Amino acid sequence: MADRGKTIICSVLFLDIAEYSRKSVSGQISLKERFNAYLSVAIRDVPIDDRIILDTGDGAALSFLGDVGDALQVALSMRESLREGLHMEPPLLVRMGINLGPVRLIRDINGQPNIVGDGINVAQRVMGFADPGQILVSRTYYDSVSRVSPDYAGMFHYQGSRTDKHVREHEIYAIGYPGEFTSTLTLTGEGGKNKEDDTGLWGGLLTAFVDAPLQVKIGVGVAGLLLLAGLVALLVRHPSRRAAPTSTEAVVPASAVVASVPRAAKPHKARKPPKSAHRKVGRKSTRPEPRARRQRGGISLSAGQGALVISCTKGATLFLDGQPKGTFGSRPMILKVDAGRHLVLVMDSSRMLYNHSLEIGSGKTVKIGKHACH
Repeated sequence: MADRGKTIICSVLFLDIAEYSRKSVSGQISLKERFNAYLSVAIRDVPIDDRIILDTGDGAALSFLGDVGDALQVALSMRESLREGLHMEPPLLVRMGINLGPVRLIRDINGQPNIVGDGINVAQRVMGFADPGQILVSRTYYDSVSRVSPDYAGMFHYQGSRTDKHVREHEIYAIGYPGEFTSTLTLTGEGGKNKEDDTGLWGGLLTAFVDAPLQVKIGVGVAGLLLLAGLVALLVRHPSRRAAPTSTEAVVPASAVVASVPRAAKPHKARKPPKSAHRKVGRKSTRPEPRARRQRGGISLSAGQGALVISCTKGATLFLDGQPKGTFGSRPMILKVDAGRHLVLVMDSSRMLYNHSLEIGSGKTVKIGKHACH
């Protein structure tokens, strides 16, 4: 282990139990006991001299002084253990963030090893952006661990830049796909919220505005007045313009939906039988049915069900509400789903091809063509 009092670069894994403060004392004790048990199993292969563990009350912070991949291996092991106990009561939901940065090794008030510094602070910020069960890492950690092995590099998906409550930008990467951990579990309260945003989106914006310099406040005020004036002018010019869709409508680009119609909305016209059928009474015509009729008739929907027909790049994988549904071939994929809102994702080996929340009504078919999946 490095000497105390020196600043070093190491990887830090920060873990937080979601909704911990909302539980009763007995509930908190139960969650923490299970959390400690899972964490003990996850770190058993890391030498004691290569790690420092800090108990944060509602989680833990682990600093790894040896292999840069240790933090990732512990996080993955922890997530697998959590997945097995997902439906235990109360459910144990944990957010995880990993960073590579500078920390200083010190002794705490009890003489035990401790760590302070930007490395652990950024790990906590990155964790704050994660959903329960999700592992996020910083750009510095991704750049380092992705060069250790090609297997590591293929595990990550770029999530873009996020801003914390101190107006600091963080480029983050995720392991796995959004929603794959908690798609089968209904969260209540603030289970799905980031710890950095406990007051909600508007509360966070208000806090950032209050703490901003005077010049920023003036600029925001002027921009707001200009936006309001533009909206008033637009309403005056187009009073009959349709209002924006409500929250219950599907937020889908017009180019993405090829057709969304009730099954019985467009009945087929009766076809005139072939001449041979008139001449030979009782003999069935061998002429095949129209292709459109066969395809639509092939989707048999029960009450409260809808259908999703989607085409995309061959070899890409379709995820519905976080669950993999298969790999695309030369033909469209047809899924029968319960009526309601569904998250539809399509991923290839390196990027996101399609990501939309669709409202699929009872008895309706939503079709997504290849041109919308790119």
